[in-house]
Amino acid sequence: MKVYIAVILFLILSIPGICQGVIPDTIISASDTIATTEIKKDKNIIAKIMDYFEESNKPKENKKFDFSLIGGPYYSSDTKFGIGMVAAGIYRSNLSDTITPPSEISVYADATSSLNFTFGVRGTHIFNSDKARLIYNANFAYNTTKFWGVGYENNIDDNNEIKYRYLSSELEVGFLKRLLPNFFVGPIGKLHYLKGLDMQNTRIWRNQSTEILNIGAGLTIHYDTRDFLGNPSKGVFLRLDQCFNPRFFGNKYAFSLTELSFSTYKKAWKGAIFAFCFHTRLTYGNTPWGLLSTFGGSYSMRGYYEGRFRDKCEADACLELRQHIWRRNGLVAWIGAGTVFPKFSALRFSKVLPNYGIGYRWEFKKRVNIRLDLGFGRHQTGFIFSINEAF
Repeated sequence: MKVYIAVILFLILSIPGICQGVIPDTIISASDTIATTEIKKDKNIIAKIMDYFEESNKPKENKKFDFSLIGGPYYSSDTKFGIGMVAAGIYRSNLSDTITPPSEISVYADATSSLNFTFGVRGTHIFNSDKARLIYNANFAYNTTKFWGVGYENNIDDNNEIKYRYLSSELEVGFLKRLLPNFFVGPIGKLHYLKGLDMQNTRIWRNQSTEILNIGAGLTIHYDTRDFLGNPSKGVFLRLDQCFNPRFFGNKYAFSLTELSFSTYKKAWKGAIFAFCFHTRLTYGNTPWGLLSTFGGSYSMRGYYEGRFRDKCEADACLELRQHIWRRNGLVAWIGAGTVFPKFSALRFSKVLPNYGIGYRWEFKKRVNIRLDLGFGRHQTGFIFSINEAF
């Protein structure tokens, strides 16, 4: 469980009068100008940091690229001490176009005393008048993780837990053209590299190779009426990916992938939004162990260990209430469920896992939230620090 010192800063910064001194009404004469200037120059590093966060969520209409950074130390029982960083940028191709949602980019990095390293960048670039979009996601990781095998029966058994290290790189790029209002279609390409290290008992990996290089290509379809990509207050988003990973691309393991995401957002009452998401990922063919469908982590079934439950197919759903509380502060609560399965005929209600949790939101930038989530699953609990909403 990661506990960030930055959380304390969020709470302090949200209280008026603490982040900035309370100055009585005074008429400042010309003779006071020099003294005032000197006071500003004498601000220490803490005061400068406070000012930075105090100004971070104020709209910058004339700034073409608005980018901010936040980070802090944490402790995790799995990875020990570490330093995490997340950054967010929002921008417009045309500053005079205030109707089209802004483009967004997120950068994140993490390093721990147990020699775990993660770095990544993801975002969506929206071209003029939203005639086209470029979506991208790239990351690199060198981490220690756990593996319980493949399939629900193996995954639910705590005795199957095995620790191993891995090196991974992932790249996904898609280019979409708008064909109809809010409707986009285009090609997508994916590249995955995964190398397992210190892996014992290869039987649980189904005797597949510990090193995987896989290239896929296909089509992505989006229907998007959201008013803001990273933190919608209304609208609908549907994404359907159909990708193929054939042998003639040089893949050792050939398989196909169908992935569907559907989410909707609706205002409930003052300051409250109901958000719902359904997601499923289905693979067919000889899917390698490292590219099987999973859930858990920061974006789906929060509270479950990321990658513990894995099989050829996965499905999960989540209903979340997002409530603005005061100034830059908000709270969320959610319930959900999900499962993994090898094929539709193997779906069983008894294998559906519950999920629920609560979270805190702090508006880092205008409509860009830092989120702290505490998720619960069946005999599992997880704490998440991230940027933007889970969906």
